[in-house]
Amino acid sequence: MNILFVMKHRGNAGNTHAVANYMRVAPKYGHSVAMYGEPQSHLPGLKFSTDIRAFDRVAYLFESEIYRLKPAREAVMLSSFPRQHRLIFDMDGMYNPVIKLDGYDFNHHTHAERDQWVTYFDALADWVAKPTLARPDSKRVRPMIFYGYDPALELHPATAPPKQYDILHVGHNWWRWREIEAEILPAFEQVRDQLGEIGFIGLWWDKPPAEGPQAGPQAAFQSDAERFKRINIRTDTAVMYTDVIRTMSTARINIFTQRPVLHHLKHLTLKYFEIFYADTIPLLMLDEDLAVAVYGRDARELLLRGRVAEKLVDALRRPDHYRDVVDGVRRHLAKHYSYDRRVEELVAAMPA
Repeated sequence: MNILFVMKHRGNAGNTHAVANYMRVAPKYGHSVAMYGEPQSHLPGLKFSTDIRAFDRVAYLFESEIYRLKPAREAVMLSSFPRQHRLIFDMDGMYNPVIKLDGYDFNHHTHAERDQWVTYFDALADWVAKPTLARPDSKRVRPMIFYGYDPALELHPATAPPKQYDILHVGHNWWRWREIEAEILPAFEQVRDQLGEIGFIGLWWDKPPAEGPQAGPQAAFQSDAERFKRINIRTDTAVMYTDVIRTMSTARINIFTQRPVLHHLKHLTLKYFEIFYADTIPLLMLDEDLAVAVYGRDARELLLRGRVAEKLVDALRRPDHYRDVVDGVRRHLAKHYSYDRRVEELVAAMPA
């Protein structure tokens, strides 16, 4: 089977790393995977193609915006693939009913906006896949985790770069600030004298997007650069997907946060898996039931909610203990989330 992914070409965000793993693993089973489009200079290791007729299946991968081809190309694509050979991945919950959490994060501004997404999705395919652990809310929705775990990508002390940070957060400031401001920063302030270098790597931690309102709701990019300076937190720009794991490995601890809407929907993201490839101690801002469902019982030892300062200090004082915990989670992920299984599920989702 030859599968063509239609998706936005992003190197420092989104799901590119996962698709790269599909490209790597699929040939083992006689399949091939490519992204639709011309080769991209910022994504040199990936396979691209505009030869629609060289493929027999198409997977549309949508994040927080409708990514559409030019009308003529879209018409050719739709005429080339029957509906049963088209698959939609809804990564950011855009096919869900309108959700607004505590007047803060939301998947749609209005019901009319949501209707536009539903109309487009329903025109493309018979059903929609979601990387979620939650039960489907529609007969047209099926859970498909999409992301996998490959122990060959793990870094260990002998292969990891030198440590530059005690604590690191790798990810963009996109609906993250409320949790950072309410729980993470007060914990830093409480035990700052016991912590070394702290870093936040990603977009918009020290200033909002240059595009202004066109980039998205202002609340999504809230930050306080002066408070970061007072706590002595370093910020740096986003890194390419090929550098994420090594960048995380430059810290003894990495803090994992998730956008509230996606956490509410129990949507998994690529970061759930990338952070355990790194040579680091992942500490998780997740609810216990979700963390255990993904990572197994060992994950309880890595949870941060309600005890951030305590866990940061303890992890720095007892790194060997936490490394044993992380090794247990890695074994669980390798057993239950292999990319071999993901490829098998992808192929089965688009039968003849």
